[in-house]
Amino acid sequence: MSYEQVFDAEKKATDNKVKNIISFWQQGCFNSFSGVDNVVIHYAQFIQQQADCPTIIISPGRCESYLKYQELCFDLYQQGYNLFIIDHRGQGLSGRFFPSVNRGYVTHFQDYVDDLQYLVENIVTKHCSAKPYILAHSMGGAIAVRFMQDFPDAIKAAVISSPMLGFNSGVLPYWLAQSLVVIKAKLNSLLSKNPWYFLGQKDYSVIDFKDNKLTHSLARYQQFVDLYSNNKAIQLGGVTSHWLMQSITAQKEIFAKLFQLKTPVLLLQAGADSVVSPQAQNLFCQQLHHLQPQSCPHGRPSRFDGAYHELFFESDNYRDKAIAQSLAWFQQHK
Repeated sequence: MSYEQVFDAEKKATDNKVKNIISFWQQGCFNSFSGVDNVVIHYAQFIQQQADCPTIIISPGRCESYLKYQELCFDLYQQGYNLFIIDHRGQGLSGRFFPSVNRGYVTHFQDYVDDLQYLVENIVTKHCSAKPYILAHSMGGAIAVRFMQDFPDAIKAAVISSPMLGFNSGVLPYWLAQSLVVIKAKLNSLLSKNPWYFLGQKDYSVIDFKDNKLTHSLARYQQFVDLYSNNKAIQLGGVTSHWLMQSITAQKEIFAKLFQLKTPVLLLQAGADSVVSPQAQNLFCQQLHHLQPQSCPHGRPSRFDGAYHELFFESDNYRDKAIAQSLAWFQQHK
């Protein structure tokens, strides 16, 4: 089947939901709060009309805005969940740091965690009395894990999809790639107050579908491209050396504090992921299951062979299973 035929079939299916999604999205409450260092953090919430419904907090990945999650929010809301979704600092509609707004940057990775903690403690709990669940993707997965380590009683159960627990260093040995990050970051701090892109990184640009490593769904990929083309405020380019340094430090902290992670965790692994390290995910599950047998059943991720990085934006054959497994995990931990 050609790309055009696949696109036509998927587009017809997704177009059938468009009117319902638009109507649903208009019901949302879109607000912001002042995060660490007074950075403005935007979020969206969708509350069921009936009381005492379970709640899911969504923690998106790097580069993402909650605007990208309209279809997933619609699908989860239809299953009877209240929803809260955050735009992490430095991306989406939330505050940026430098005139070069395209550069992926965070002062401290912990700032992401503290923003999420504020959302949970000061906003979610005011609307929902029961403990919420967390559904997190990629960088959002690393943020969620660090949050649950710092606040082990805050979340009922978590699903982390393609979590950023280690980076894919490509053809370079990981130790060499990490050394390059350290050298570049130190040079940057010595020579400039503005953050430099890491090697090969650049401002926002569109990648052809045939070259993308995020999803097999042409229709969803085109929706993503159109959304970002029509909303320049949410565009974000590559990562800076400083962001990489902060993220590597956070990844090390995740493993060092694994004993603090008491929340039941299900890890969804994309089998053809070239963005983050599957080896780090495997190690995470092995070690966490040993410490907390209720997490990572059988001591390994739930693997989706052939799937690309973004399981919740993948083709339906992957996406539907990822959503079904997530909801089943939440139902298992009422």
